[in-house]
Amino acid sequence: MLVAVAAAGLAGCATVYNLPGNAPLGAALADNNIARDLPDYQDDTLLALSFSGGGTRAAAFSFGVLQELDRARSGAGTKSLLDRVDFVSGVSGGSVTAAYFGLKRRAALDDFRERFLLRNAEEGLKTQISLGNIGRALGGGVNDSQFTNWLDRNLFDGARFDVLSSGRGPRVWINASDIYNRTPFVFDKTTFDALCSDIRPYRVAEAVSASAAVPLAFAPIVLETYPGGCAAPLPPWVDRVRGDPNAQPLLHSFAEALGRYRDGSMRYVKLLDGGLVDNYGLSGLSIGLLAAQRPYEPLNERQAARLRRILFLVVDAGRGVSGDFVQTLEGPNGVELVSAAADTAIDASVRSSYAAFTSLASDWSGKLKRWRCGLSATDRGRLGLGASWKCGDVGIYVERLGFDRLGPQRAGILNAIPTRFSLPPEQVDELIAGGADALRSSAAYQSFRRGL
Repeated sequence: MLVAVAAAGLAGCATVYNLPGNAPLGAALADNNIARDLPDYQDDTLLALSFSGGGTRAAAFSFGVLQELDRARSGAGTKSLLDRVDFVSGVSGGSVTAAYFGLKRRAALDDFRERFLLRNAEEGLKTQISLGNIGRALGGGVNDSQFTNWLDRNLFDGARFDVLSSGRGPRVWINASDIYNRTPFVFDKTTFDALCSDIRPYRVAEAVSASAAVPLAFAPIVLETYPGGCAAPLPPWVDRVRGDPNAQPLLHSFAEALGRYRDGSMRYVKLLDGGLVDNYGLSGLSIGLLAAQRPYEPLNERQAARLRRILFLVVDAGRGVSGDFVQTLEGPNGVELVSAAADTAIDASVRSSYAAFTSLASDWSGKLKRWRCGLSATDRGRLGLGASWKCGDVGIYVERLGFDRLGPQRAGILNAIPTRFSLPPEQVDELIAGGADALRSSAAYQSFRRGL
């Protein structure tokens, strides 16, 4: 009781918060074209990756997938599949790999292991259980900007989104959770346009920190809204969906959030770990498909007409079942109970999001084929489609790569690795090898390669 009273007292004088790091849009008027946030690929193949949360173990497992993609080539002297990645989405630990790959592209393979995976990214954090830290947790979060600043200095070298979205590499989405609207928050042009904020000078490290901000361990990352600070309207689908009570709930809640950012009803947006609402990072893609008004959207006509092969790889380093409290009448204890409840909520969410996304992708593929096969000769000529073009020649593959692909014994070893931001080298290398082997063993991936 005395500890609880003392902690409550400390909470009152140990308020922890982050200052907003985003700038107003100013004169840079937005056109709010959602296609700007999706890949602008130049060939007939669309390769998209999504990296789950899970601390350094997720970052290492997804890094192994990147290494294996680099080993895959369709012919002598040709680019590897790593060079053909069009889009990468990341959550929490997976967002570190996604952002670094987006910034460095192939060069990320040279030093990511040494610069991040083998480093102790917790070295500047308060991680001990103490009366002071309990007070800070109750006051908003044990840590504020320490992780952001560590990433900025040691990994991202002060990089801003103007580099990440320059068009020279794959399109990157970093995913966090808007804890007021209870929706995904995607760090992209569309979302920042709704804030009337300019994403270009925003620090990549801050977005990654928001994606990885575990509640209580970290204070929320804060963004400021600037209502009235831009002239361009929100995308047309936002008002349409907000006024439709029958709209799909994910799309409706996201549209409501965008509307609140713009209309002045929210002064600040508070962001925590993206895994709270979507530990696979698929919500942004799902929203893009649900918001589409034409069969080929969210792509443009020319992209959709040229497309032949699509591969969505979901790299899952999530936690499996753990603990032994099911063997005794007693338990779980308080710590185990909190952990089990969080894992239950996250696992249920990702299973639902993956099932929903695979269904959406399948439906979209069917609509795309019907649209292509309905093109007139004039349309085919306008889009530059030759005589050998086949309207139904579109293959779509959606695959989840998890520890379970590696057999029970190896999966058990990897699942026992904690979801920390500091791991010993032998565990890091085991995870990297696991990611590569999981991809290599995927039948969908091998089918995709054969179809190139």
